[in-house]
Amino acid sequence: MSVPADSAATPPLCIALVAGEASGDTLGAGLIRALKRQYPDARFIGIGGPRMLAQGMQSQVPMERLSVMGLVEVLGRLRELLRIRKSLVSYLKAQQPDVFIGIDAPDFTLNVEKQLREVGIPTVHYVSPSVWAWREKRVLGIRESTDLMLTLFPFEDAVYQKHGVAVRCVGHTLADQIALEPDREAARAALGLAADSRVVALMPGSRNGELRKLGLLFLQTAAWCLERQPQLQFVMPCANAERRVQIEAILAESGLSLPLTLLDGQAHEALAACDAVLIASGTATLEAMLFKRPMVVAYRMASLTFKILKRLVKVGHVSLPNLLAGREVVPEFLQDAATPDAMGQALLERLGPTEEAEATQATFMQLHELLRRNADESAAEAVIELMRKKGRLV
Repeated sequence: MSVPADSAATPPLCIALVAGEASGDTLGAGLIRALKRQYPDARFIGIGGPRMLAQGMQSQVPMERLSVMGLVEVLGRLRELLRIRKSLVSYLKAQQPDVFIGIDAPDFTLNVEKQLREVGIPTVHYVSPSVWAWREKRVLGIRESTDLMLTLFPFEDAVYQKHGVAVRCVGHTLADQIALEPDREAARAALGLAADSRVVALMPGSRNGELRKLGLLFLQTAAWCLERQPQLQFVMPCANAERRVQIEAILAESGLSLPLTLLDGQAHEALAACDAVLIASGTATLEAMLFKRPMVVAYRMASLTFKILKRLVKVGHVSLPNLLAGREVVPEFLQDAATPDAMGQALLERLGPTEEAEATQATFMQLHELLRRNADESAAEAVIELMRKKGRLV
């Protein structure tokens, strides 16, 4: 689309964004790309990761400083997070961006949105918190903080409409990027894997804390499976150099000998290449679903965090494929239920072609098609409409 005719007569747009983890970085990069197609001179400021930086964003602090999960776990980082937020708000108030977009990380970004909205800066929140699962009354605070909620999944809109919050479902950028029928042979060739090999992907998470809780457990599960099917091969994508060093240390300390290939990034290649995946609950389960791969989902968190959430959460599932399907299509193992033998047995059951596997794959295809909504362009269009409504664009 061409640049508006009056763009030369007005200052370039200044768009602020904050993402707190890798999945938000992916969404933010896609949104920046789409906005730049219409406003190539726009400035992008805030906090972002490597993908957003590659699109020309100026980040105030490394995104990883915001990457922390859990109710209890955040306490150890609270002082630093509050300091970063205070500094960011002061900076953005001085910069007066034309819009602020908080991407996920609601405990951090919604407060930023509230403070900026109070001084007249339009605000968008991209990725709904799980208000449909627990603490629905949080929507009332969201209504005070944000001018527009952008959701990824259609089932999320109803709770916002119920409470009078402007909302638009834009789908998920990964559903647009990932082919409906991924090329397994090409992915195996790219990773140096034999076309006829039996490959299991291990994806215990991209955060330090997740690897500490799940890294050894996933390796032990791989060893359990290998004892029963010695022909198996394993691949594990490492989110960055630090996570690779961490998993190498865990592997060395475990004393396990596994046919395991560590990958630098390449999570999508691993998912395309594998026959099944053992995976941490989170956005990665959505990616595995989009690649139509059988999966076993696991998660462990601090005991107190789990006890609190167990009392508050009102839905029966935690993984995105199950939430989207409205029923259990992939097995979930949480806390003490996440053991090598239980997860290994479930994983081996999903390696062979069965009627159940075919039905699950069909469900994954239906969900993939549902989420294909040209998300980057849809989100950019919604942001531009808001800026026009608020007088930031003519």
